[in-house]
Amino acid sequence: MNKIVVCPYHFKTTLMRKTLNKKIALTIFQARAGDHNDLAMSGAASIGAMLSKRLGLIPNTIGKPEPALNSNWKVELDAAMPALRAMAERYETILEQGCALLTASSRCAASLSTLPVVARHRPDACVVWFDAHADFNTPENTITGYLGGLALAGTVGLWDSGLGGDLNISNVVLVGARDIDPPEQALIDAGTVRLVPPGADFVDRLREVVAGRPVYVHLDCDVLNPGIVPTDYQHEGGLSLADLHTACIVIAESELVGVEIAEFQNAWEDGGEPVSPAHLLDALQPLFDGLKRNS
Repeated sequence: MNKIVVCPYHFKTTLMRKTLNKKIALTIFQARAGDHNDLAMSGAASIGAMLSKRLGLIPNTIGKPEPALNSNWKVELDAAMPALRAMAERYETILEQGCALLTASSRCAASLSTLPVVARHRPDACVVWFDAHADFNTPENTITGYLGGLALAGTVGLWDSGLGGDLNISNVVLVGARDIDPPEQALIDAGTVRLVPPGADFVDRLREVVAGRPVYVHLDCDVLNPGIVPTDYQHEGGLSLADLHTACIVIAESELVGVEIAEFQNAWEDGGEPVSPAHLLDALQPLFDGLKRNS
């Protein structure tokens, strides 16, 4: 019998399992956070369960599924705030104990709680944000009022979410964004935010922009071409799973601080058959291997 520590909360005595890593903290954020429907909450649970099985990790779950409000950003933020604060506390504990972060999240808005904590502990790290959108709108310029579209802007302090704006905007790297609003495009055009759009040489440009820095990865599944995995938004001109896999190989050349996976919906439509995240996680495998090496 061997004592194996699962960082940071779980202590378990069991037979040795070679796949169990002592330094990766797996979190499932299963609360609503600006949801248009209920599918991503179950999607986060599905991804978390598969990561737990594949990597031999015991997850810690934050929040519980509730019916989507499908409302404006302020209503959504107020409703999500208890779970978001709990998520921030979880990240504080993990990083204080020197562990790597691995998170299955419902929606991008949960990053309002995670990225400021990462930035405070690891100001040297860049955030590689895989997303069809830039998510740099503010309450003043948002057209839709969607909380997820304000996520990055809040974490860099362009508006006050109440969860911190500690991320340096120069440490943000947008990857795969192609549905960009005019205020967001202005930030890109000014060189304030770096964008690596889809294209034949995007992997080489990604390597150049990351420049060997430590990396925290955020994945919104809509960065992929429509039809690959179920997600809330579908925009043509995205990445294939092969593109994503190659990008992950490049990112894993750097130190990996953490990975969060968001916006995977558990079915193509309400009441539909569950969809497995296996192919998605296969594409992300270089990141998981990188977390093991770095921990």
